[in-house]
Amino acid sequence: QVQLVESGGGSVQAGGSLRLSCAASEYTYSMFCMGWFRQAPGKEREGVGTIDSGGSKRYADSVKGRFTISKDAAKNTLYLQMNSLKPEDTAMYYCAASSVSCALDMSRWFRYWGQGTQVTVSS
Repeated sequence: QVQLVESGGGSVQAGGSLRLSCAASEYTYSMFCMGWFRQAPGKEREGVGTIDSGGSKRYADSVKGRFTISKDAAKNTLYLQMNSLKPEDTAMYYCAASSVSCALDMSRWFRYWGQGTQVTVSS
């Protein structure tokens, strides 16, 4: 069974924090890589952060030092802790899983996607 369900989005002021969660089925959680992507209106989808089965993490330069990706095996859940949020972080955030690649610029290799959760940061 394939399942990825995001939650935790919302509206915050610049400088604030949010924590996104992605509840996964056992099948998708066990895949090689899980990650967070985002897409703002009129812009291409971009990788935010990924974590592979060994725990190695990758982050987009734009979020390094502010965002942290993590996993909880007991809950089959992926997280994205977002601190010091900026208006440019405003986007729909998607959780995804891949059995092939954990590269941030290889979204086409992420076969399974959630429905997304909206993050809006006001100045």
